[in-house]
Amino acid sequence: MKRLLLLAVVLGLIGLGIGYALAFAPNARGAEEGRGVKVPEGATFETVLDSLESAGLIRSRTTLRWFGRLTGWGEQVKPGHYLVADGMSNWALLDKIRKGLQDPIRITVPPGRTPAQFAAALRRQLGTDSAAVRVALRDTSFADSLGTDLIHLFGHMRANTYDVFWTTNAKRAIERIHNWHERYWTQDKRAAARALGLTPDEVITLASIVEWEARVPEERPRIAGVYLNRLLGRTPAVRMRLQADPTVQFALMQADGGPMRRLLLRDYQFPSPYNTYLVDGLPPGPITNPSDASIEAVLNAERHDFLYFVANGTGGHTFARTGAEHAANARRWSAWITRQYQIRDSLRADSVRRGLRPAN
Repeated sequence: MKRLLLLAVVLGLIGLGIGYALAFAPNARGAEEGRGVKVPEGATFETVLDSLESAGLIRSRTTLRWFGRLTGWGEQVKPGHYLVADGMSNWALLDKIRKGLQDPIRITVPPGRTPAQFAAALRRQLGTDSAAVRVALRDTSFADSLGTDLIHLFGHMRANTYDVFWTTNAKRAIERIHNWHERYWTQDKRAAARALGLTPDEVITLASIVEWEARVPEERPRIAGVYLNRLLGRTPAVRMRLQADPTVQFALMQADGGPMRRLLLRDYQFPSPYNTYLVDGLPPGPITNPSDASIEAVLNAERHDFLYFVANGTGGHTFARTGAEHAANARRWSAWITRQYQIRDSLRADSVRRGLRPAN
């Protein structure tokens, strides 16, 4: 009898030891800072095991499966993104996933994009349905709930880096980015806008034009100064229209859904409230989501008396104070462009002669 009792005790201790090891022995092999696994909506426990194993995040699939089955936690997995730290036990790992204790992922909203490009960026980084993002950006009641309207909503998609949960849906993602836009507008920035006689939305609209116009970052404050000179009449010259090429680009893209292209003379007569060659003042709303740098360029624009600028062939611009100066600069730019086309055509012809490329 004593031997049987001793055997039962030994077996019990062995069982406890095995159970303890099954629950608390290190089983994860994530990097020290943690690597992630994504559990989609509707995923089964076996799907989670597949993901963990294929990512090389667990040492033993078998022990994790047994632990999940014995505790019932395998039937409670929640969708989300979860970081797996090196040395996590089956208990710690599965307890995190069954409770839905997600870790955020970092996404970047790039500046100067179209709504379609913005939607594609969210899809790549967050898994959010692109169509749902575009629909949300066209939802009047949703924009109203955020305290804005459809004309200005996309301009509020502040270009920055955000930590969000992987399961965030389209509207929640847009709402979160919009809230960061609102936080950006501190009392000091609102005061700077008022000093220009502009509202925050008008600053965003002008900044969106600067965003598409400036190719050399250092030129942003100077370009913003030119537009403010035109808009506010800050030089001895009378007020003039903005005459901003990006607004013509936007008007054409709105009309045909196409990409940016080189503007033709006839394009400047394209009828649109966004065509600032034809309408006075600012367009109705932003043409893209500007970077913080472009917004700051408007709020802290360079004070000068330039009214014109034209591309200089190196990515930047040549600035002028008078129409005559601008005309001379434009002629130089036109001659440079013509010369580039001549060089291109000559190189193509030479390649055809040498048989390096077909004639068309």
